[in-house]
Amino acid sequence: MQVLRGRVIHPGKACGQALVSSEPISLLGGIDAETGIVIDPRHPLSGQSVTGRVLVFPTGKGSTVGSYVLYQLKRKGLAPAAIINARCEPIVAVGAIISDIPVIDGIDITQIRCGDWVRIEEGGQIVVGG
Repeated sequence: MQVLRGRVIHPGKACGQALVSSEPISLLGGIDAETGIVIDPRHPLSGQSVTGRVLVFPTGKGSTVGSYVLYQLKRKGLAPAAIINARCEPIVAVGAIISDIPVIDGIDITQIRCGDWVRIEEGGQIVVGG
């Protein structure tokens, strides 16, 4: 079990299996808001579902409309359980806040592997493998 601590962008508790990418994600055009599937064919997570997962990636990229993709995912029950970033930028932050998805940043995301069980706790604490 490993404990990481980061900066809270949007508070909350969550747990789930990690879905990890070393590449930034564009929410608009990168994730299908109707299915929760990563649809960018050039992205390493292409074809995988973000639904209920702890989505781990370095930073977001792309259009500000991406915030509403997260919101639509949440309304449809397809959103990630939480988001962990190395650096959270405004598109991901706004989307998470309006969707009530916990987000932590300032994390060395190389410490988390795809499939790890991850628990987000109060105060920006992340428990990996526990």
